[in-house]
Amino acid sequence: MSGTGTSPGGLDPQDPDVLSVTVTMVNRRGLHARAAARLVTVAEQFDANVEVRRADQTVSARSIMGLMMLGAGRGESVTLMATGWDAHAAIEALVVLIEAGFHEDD
Repeated sequence: MSGTGTSPGGLDPQDPDVLSVTVTMVNRRGLHARAAARLVTVAEQFDANVEVRRADQTVSARSIMGLMMLGAGRGESVTLMATGWDAHAAIEALVVLIEAGFHEDD
């Protein structure tokens, strides 16, 4: 992986060992710096390898810069993918965060 957390291949959502779900950005500014920081904070709470994919780019859910480079705006979808002990809990918590608009008021 590079310093931005980007990965050319990453986890394969078709792999039966990978949990994956696609969610839509609902907050006004999409996956900007503050939202990315909140996503990283949640992802780091779990013993799981979590990646986020948009189009053909996959990044670690623990990389603020990588997440911002995805450029996921309002109404755009990203795929969350996870493996590991806490994969299910991590995916669940991240879906709640994203569907709540990252708890942003504006």
